[in-house]
Amino acid sequence: MIAFDRPEPPPRKPDRNVLGLPLAPCSRDPLTGFFRDGCCRTGPGDVGVHTVCAVMTKDFLKFTVAAGNDLVTPRPEWDFPGLVEGDHWCLCAERWLEAAQAGRAPPVVLEATHEKSLDVVPFELLKKHAAPPA
Repeated sequence: MIAFDRPEPPPRKPDRNVLGLPLAPCSRDPLTGFFRDGCCRTGPGDVGVHTVCAVMTKDFLKFTVAAGNDLVTPRPEWDFPGLVEGDHWCLCAERWLEAAQAGRAPPVVLEATHEKSLDVVPFELLKKHAAPPA
């Protein structure tokens, strides 16, 4: 190696879901995730911790609009199509927990929900709201 050559960075640790398995994609249509890569991954800039992969319901969408987070209205300037019932989306763990406490949490795709969610939401609560397998 020559002094000005840069070594390859170490491989990144694979993201894991709440089941301890490799993180599955949440949605590519609409494209979701803090990094807009279809996965509920997180990183230092993600202050909202967008790690819970949820299946949108009409009830949850009404709840989140009323709570000040409009996920329904399209925002083309942000490449955001607006969500409808049945869409999969990476939600902030705190917002999902707030909805659960209000009895309005949408179903969760456990395989696509990042393990970082467990810092905010107990596993048993996520499991209780698990979406049926696709």
